[in-house]
Amino acid sequence: MRMARADQTPITLRIVIEQPVPGVLHSLQAKDGAPLDAKASQAGEALVFDVPVLLAPGPRLSGDQVQREGPERRFVYVRIGQLAGDAASPWSRRMKIDIHDIAPELLAKAASGAVIETVVGGTAADGTPAAAMLRPLARRLG
Repeated sequence: MRMARADQTPITLRIVIEQPVPGVLHSLQAKDGAPLDAKASQAGEALVFDVPVLLAPGPRLSGDQVQREGPERRFVYVRIGQLAGDAASPWSRRMKIDIHDIAPELLAKAASGAVIETVVGGTAADGTPAAAMLRPLARRLG
């Protein structure tokens, strides 16, 4: 993670993927597109990724895993299957998890050391790994 400026506070966002498809590799995506912290669920247990983020006034979120789209939108990609580094996987997908819409009161608590957990579902209705833009099932302090 890059060095925080005086107006930036390092915080931690935790992505929790509930009920992922067992055996399918998931990873965060760095800004350069590389997979990062790859892991797979053995029996459907949740996958957990901690994402270091810099919080600045506005609020503005930035960091090595924070992607941007336009002036406001910030999100984190979770890579799946081939994109996560498993060349033999039948899937090549990404989850897009918005973080620009985190409530200011949660961000304030994170600035004091709390961890913000964003929970998403890991399996789509058809039984394959969930992908595309996912709405959080929950967002809470961890």
